[in-house]
Amino acid sequence: MFTGIVQSKAEVFAIKIQNQLMHLTIKCQVNELMGLEIGASVAINGVCLTAVTFSQLDNEHGTIEFDVIDETLRVTNLGAIKQGDFVNLERSLKAGDEIGGHMVSGHIHCQAIVVNIEKTPENCAITFEIGKEWQEYLFSKGFISINGCSLTLGAVAENCFTVHLIPETLSRTNIGLLQVNDKVNIECDQQTMTIVETVKKLKLK
Repeated sequence: MFTGIVQSKAEVFAIKIQNQLMHLTIKCQVNELMGLEIGASVAINGVCLTAVTFSQLDNEHGTIEFDVIDETLRVTNLGAIKQGDFVNLERSLKAGDEIGGHMVSGHIHCQAIVVNIEKTPENCAITFEIGKEWQEYLFSKGFISINGCSLTLGAVAENCFTVHLIPETLSRTNIGLLQVNDKVNIECDQQTMTIVETVKKLKLK
């Protein structure tokens, strides 16, 4: 499990694809390796991946390697990343950690497309288009995970929603690098989904 509080941006260091399997290597700050073990869960752009190996490059940087299967490549934006891109990284939640965002599983539901970006020196609002089948789980002031970032929903309209971002989020994550037509990974809030599905079942009785 994760909190949706991205710890750093990590550079895509190398990509190798063979037999519909991606071997992904990311370059991160060396402190991200502290306490890391092979088999540990790490969220990359909000996708829960398993660390298969890691190493220290120098005093400041290290690498973590993952295997990404074809279904993950199909459902998420990891299938479109390139060497030199930046991805969001979050280590898994530990007992006693502060939950600064909301509970995030790392299981991506769908992708959304950036349709509008409005930036001023102090504020940034980004509007996304999402599939109709996911719209019922989105409520203004509710939670959503975008590329692994726990964010609060602003306006929700037909097939679209908007989030408002502070400078810290823009600088710490790859959300600040988004452009119109980019695709992002979406994980809807599981508690909201459970409530909506329960109400739908009760109405059918």
